[in-house]
Amino acid sequence: QVQLVESGGGLVQAGGSLRLSCAASGRTSSSNTMGWFRQAPGKEREFVAGMRWSGGRAYYSDSVKGRFTISGDNAKNTVYLQMNSLKPEDTAVYYCASRKGFTTVAFTAPHTYSYWGQGTQVTVSS
Repeated sequence: QVQLVESGGGLVQAGGSLRLSCAASGRTSSSNTMGWFRQAPGKEREFVAGMRWSGGRAYYSDSVKGRFTISGDNAKNTVYLQMNSLKPEDTAVYYCASRKGFTTVAFTAPHTYSYWGQGTQVTVSS
């Protein structure tokens, strides 16, 4: 089992920045995939960013590319999502997720991730 706990959400004005953290515990592995997803009211959960837990290339949705950065600190068992130039359409509950191993197959599909945090609310005002 892997436990994930997000933090860092809040209310920010458009153009501002936030950094989300995801603390992992339990049976973590450097070969796992770590991802960030978000879900706005009335919408489906969507992929935001992801990477192999041990590092390497990061992947982003088109809507956040160039504005968000995913990174990890293995020593702290924590994954981060730095969000810059925030827009009102970024408002959502943000979730950290993990799955065993790393493959780009179905990388952006929420149902392929086994472990989820409780989510943290991000609200961007215009």
